[in-house]
Amino acid sequence: MRALLIDDEELARAEIRLLLGREADIDIVGESANAIEAIAAINHLRPDVVFLDIQMPRISGLEMLGMIDPDRLPRIVFLTAYEEYALRAFDANAFDYLLKPVQEARLAKTLERLRRPPAGVAPLPAEATQPLRHIPCTGLNRVHLMKLDEVEAVLSRASGVFVLGTDGEEHFTELTLRTIEERTGLIRCHRQVMVNPDRIRDIAFGDGGLATIHTLGGRAIPVSRRFFGSLKERLGIG
Repeated sequence: MRALLIDDEELARAEIRLLLGREADIDIVGESANAIEAIAAINHLRPDVVFLDIQMPRISGLEMLGMIDPDRLPRIVFLTAYEEYALRAFDANAFDYLLKPVQEARLAKTLERLRRPPAGVAPLPAEATQPLRHIPCTGLNRVHLMKLDEVEAVLSRASGVFVLGTDGEEHFTELTLRTIEERTGLIRCHRQVMVNPDRIRDIAFGDGGLATIHTLGGRAIPVSRRFFGSLKERLGIG
C-alpha cells in the first residue's frame, strides 16, 4: 500500500513515519510539508492513502482536497490534535481520522480497514467543495497563491497547466483544468483553454463558429466551435 504523509510539522511526520515503518505492506512513497507540495505529490506519486494534517498554513488540509481531481483522490486519513476537527472529518465521512499524538493501537485499526477493498468514494467535506479563492502556482524557489482576479486565462500544454496572469507572466499549477472549471468562475472556451470572463475586452467572431477573445491584458485567446455556444450562453450574448 503506497502512503503519502502530509504535515507541516517534521516531528509529526516522523512520528507517523516511525509507526508505519513497522508495517511490511506499507510503502511510504513521499512526504510533504504544505498543501501545494502535497497536490504535486498526489498527482505524480498516485498514493493509495494519504495521512493528511487538517491544520496547515495558507491552505488547510480540508481546502487542499478540493484542489485535486476527484479521479486522482486517494483514501484520506485525517490527522489532527483537536477533537473538534476530528469530529468534522468524521461527519464528512472521511475514511478515518487519527488524533495526535497517534496511538499505535488506534493506527492498527485504521490500517486494518485500509487493507480491505475500497467500499466506494466518500463525499468531500464542505470546505473542500467551496469555490476556490486562489490558484496555487509554483516557480523557481517560490510559491504564489494567485487570486482569481489576477488570472486572465488558464491553458493546458503537453508540459502542464499554466495560469496566464494579469502581470503578463505565465505560472505553472498542479491543478487540472477540470478542477479549475468546477471550482471557479472561469469559462471553458477551448478544450485546452479557460478564460476569466471579467478579463474579456472583446470577442472577434470568425467564420465557421470560431472566435477570438481579446483580454484586457492584450492576449488573444482562441474559442473553438465546440465551446462557442456555451461561451455565449455563459456571457449572455446572442
